[in-house]
Amino acid sequence: MKRFVISILLALLILPFTAKSSEAAVSFYDLNSTHRAYPEVSYLAGGNIVNGTGGYFYPNREVTRAEAATMLGRALGLNGTKRVTWFKDVDSGSFASGYIQSAAEKSVISGYQDGTFRPENPVTRGEMAILINRAFGYGGTDTVSAAKKLMEKGIAQGITSSNFGYELKIKRADFSIFLARAVNYKYRINAQVNFGGDLQVKAGGDTLNVRTGPSTNFASVASLSDGTKVEAAYRVGDWIFIRSGSVEGLVRGDFLTGSYPSFMNPPLPASAPSPLTSQMIVIDPGHGGHDPGASGLGLQEKAVVLDTALKVKALLAKTPFSYKLTRETDVYLTLSQRVSLAKSVGGDTFVSIHANALNGSANGTEVYYYNSAYENPYYSDSKKLAQAIQNRLVAAWNTQDRGIDHGDFHVIRENTMPAVLVELGFIDNKADNLKLASSWWRQEAAEAIYLGVLDYYKAKGYNVSYLYNVVN
Repeated sequence: MKRFVISILLALLILPFTAKSSEAAVSFYDLNSTHRAYPEVSYLAGGNIVNGTGGYFYPNREVTRAEAATMLGRALGLNGTKRVTWFKDVDSGSFASGYIQSAAEKSVISGYQDGTFRPENPVTRGEMAILINRAFGYGGTDTVSAAKKLMEKGIAQGITSSNFGYELKIKRADFSIFLARAVNYKYRINAQVNFGGDLQVKAGGDTLNVRTGPSTNFASVASLSDGTKVEAAYRVGDWIFIRSGSVEGLVRGDFLTGSYPSFMNPPLPASAPSPLTSQMIVIDPGHGGHDPGASGLGLQEKAVVLDTALKVKALLAKTPFSYKLTRETDVYLTLSQRVSLAKSVGGDTFVSIHANALNGSANGTEVYYYNSAYENPYYSDSKKLAQAIQNRLVAAWNTQDRGIDHGDFHVIRENTMPAVLVELGFIDNKADNLKLASSWWRQEAAEAIYLGVLDYYKAKGYNVSYLYNVVN
């Protein structure tokens, strides 16, 4: 009996990898082995490319744009970390936000002219064809040519021989079938692909696992030693479907060296960086160290403005902007050092944060800019930035609007970039002091400064609409 069991186990170990094998015992209450999509759904589910809800897969439910981006993103190995996206209707907390943003950066999926993504909109079969063409580099640029490419490769088929059903909403079962076929050719109709190229494994003295799918979530079917010759068929993100002798499967492309066949689909394009990444915003908390700044009612300016600046930093950290604080601790910097730092990091926008004082007799918020084209050629943009921040601060804090004005201050006079100096309120005025002393109100001030910066960049023609969601 023991010998019989061992024989069975050995037989199972050497079974070839075929389209009928599934990755793991992933089961859904509403999808049994007789369902037409069972092999493909099981394959993708075993590799965590698709999943269900509460044990159900809902094969007949329409696929939304958010779900399509997620499934494609997982198949391509894109970064799915939840984060701020380019789209004003995709919250950073959305389950699909990371995949939507990554797919958009790779030009796999796009939004609409109004800055929306419309994540809950259903995907049509024609749109599915375009998405898969973009994801795998098949070259189809419209619904007709994209559908033709998928049918030529045995990935998709029409509703009838003469009707692809371009406008029909695609179901989860069908999307899974087409995606599985794109990833693993053995699921395709009349499954055949060409292999070629002159490649070798470069595993640094180690072995390279050949897997049934494009991630380590999929089972390993073999290990290839360093220097093993392989042929390639096509790409799935950073993974390559290869053949070496009788072994076939997917491997990481960065562990191969040599020449790929000319017929292979191209790699995904490099992520398109946001133009905002080139914009360096310098936040300057005034005073610090032995210089406390203004004081009043037990409060020191240097502490108030540093805390506010750190809150602004936390908001900028959620955006593509580059940013730098002149100080992040209670240290003293000269005015020249602050300006030099802003210039050395290539600052494009400079915001110095302060609190005012005048014997308790004044109150309100104001923002200064240096109004001299001779010494600072950015005075016009500085004025726009000052007004944008002033508008937001007065609205957020409901303080007296003292307006914007010319200020002959070193940090804005000597800077070679749009620069402003913000006076949040009067620290020696009881009403203003209550806000300056409150962490909640300082957060409101930080958000107002952040939104003012966005308003300024929006007026300059940058797409920042999606970044307003950061404060929601």
